[in-house]
Amino acid sequence: MKILTANQIKNCDTATIEKGISSISLMEKAATKCCDWMINYFRNADKFLIFCGNGNNGGDGFAIARLLYEKGFDIEVYINKENMKFYREAEINFKKIKAISGIDVKDFSEYLNVNDEKSIIVDALFGYGLNRELSDDFKNLIEKLNQIQVPKISIDIPTGLYADKIIEENSTVFKADFTLTFQFYKRSFLHPETGKFCGKIIVLNIDLDKDFINEIETDYVVIDEKLIKEIYKPREDFTHKGTFGKSILVGGSYGKMGAILMSCLSALKTGSGLTFTIAPECGNIILQSQIPEAMFIGSGENYIDKIEIQEKAIYGIGPGLGKEKQTQKAFFEFLDSYVQDVVLDADALNILAENNKLNLVPKNAVITPHPLEFERLFGKTANSFERIELAKQKAQELQIFIILKDHHTAIVTPQKKVYYNITGNSGMAKGGSGDVLTGILTSLISQKYDIEKACIFGVWLHGKAGDFAAAAYSKEAMLPTDLINKIGSVYQYLNT
Repeated sequence: MKILTANQIKNCDTATIEKGISSISLMEKAATKCCDWMINYFRNADKFLIFCGNGNNGGDGFAIARLLYEKGFDIEVYINKENMKFYREAEINFKKIKAISGIDVKDFSEYLNVNDEKSIIVDALFGYGLNRELSDDFKNLIEKLNQIQVPKISIDIPTGLYADKIIEENSTVFKADFTLTFQFYKRSFLHPETGKFCGKIIVLNIDLDKDFINEIETDYVVIDEKLIKEIYKPREDFTHKGTFGKSILVGGSYGKMGAILMSCLSALKTGSGLTFTIAPECGNIILQSQIPEAMFIGSGENYIDKIEIQEKAIYGIGPGLGKEKQTQKAFFEFLDSYVQDVVLDADALNILAENNKLNLVPKNAVITPHPLEFERLFGKTANSFERIELAKQKAQELQIFIILKDHHTAIVTPQKKVYYNITGNSGMAKGGSGDVLTGILTSLISQKYDIEKACIFGVWLHGKAGDFAAAAYSKEAMLPTDLINKIGSVYQYLNT
């Protein structure tokens, strides 16, 4: 699913209207989709309190009010009675609700002393077109609404957020439990500084012009299941283990053998045909007993001191690796000689950062830093929006793929394309989850998935397995090993 800028969305609306649907009919369609969702999700609600601005977002709110009233709900609409100069479509829908005696229209100030715990608050104040800081009156209103402990819905985007840029620290923003957005994700939904205000994102298809959407160019994409099903390659009959590649996971050190064990196990669960582990001898019994399907190659006693290069193999290096001098030497010698695809994570990235050796990373390598590891590699940024822009620059400069791990992990390609992942959950915020991702990615690349597609599929698969694990065990109790054991469930899901 493409992510468009605010200006591109406006142009898409215009292109849709030019194809023959009137702007008021398009607003009605959007309001109907919102109304249908609200009725389904909040069918037992006593009352909807709808706060409307003067623009098209307010017009959506007026139309939603009328449609919900016609379905039998009690409705109160709140506006700024001191400024009733509405946009044309908003004016049309405002006149429609004014003609309905059963809908109360009140001033914003009339709600501030009311606390109706059985109501639903709907934010239709400003849409994606907001391009300036809110006035003090709106800030005061939103701060009051945020204090009320009732379910809250934003239409299109929470008031106070911009569609595709960061907000100032300590900005006043409506805190939604649900955001009903039209056709597209906004970038602000996907970054931690801004996404925390959005609650659960519900994308409503309002049939905007398909030709415009197909033709418009954007660097930003949300990974959806349509894309995943285009990438996924079901396993065919009449194949053998050699068909599905050779994965070699390199890592582990004294006291850190669990990391490489999880990487190796996840590579196997993802479908690797032949799987090896290069680890210190102290991990031999642990690895051979826990994953007998994988072959063990010893290197050093407690820390890796050599990384053997095998032909036609894909390496994943870093989990539990440690930063001992002999390990660093072995790693640099490997990079000096190795020219194939490789996945680098954890201590492999820390070693590169500490020694300023990014120049050794081969083209088309995949690196998987979390924010702190990214900072060590490339320097500080002021926020996650700037971090993405720096990642685009570095991915192009080094011709590598950067997987920025976060609540919504982003895959940044050498062509400066950004894919945001929306699977996964906070239950995965445990040590070991990243090691699992390393194994998944290594396995998919060894199975001859194109690297970009392997990154997209691997990150999505990792998150989806995490969602299945959370559903089975809870976010609090789920473990990275539970995630590994749910990889098979994701493949079953894709094959149904």
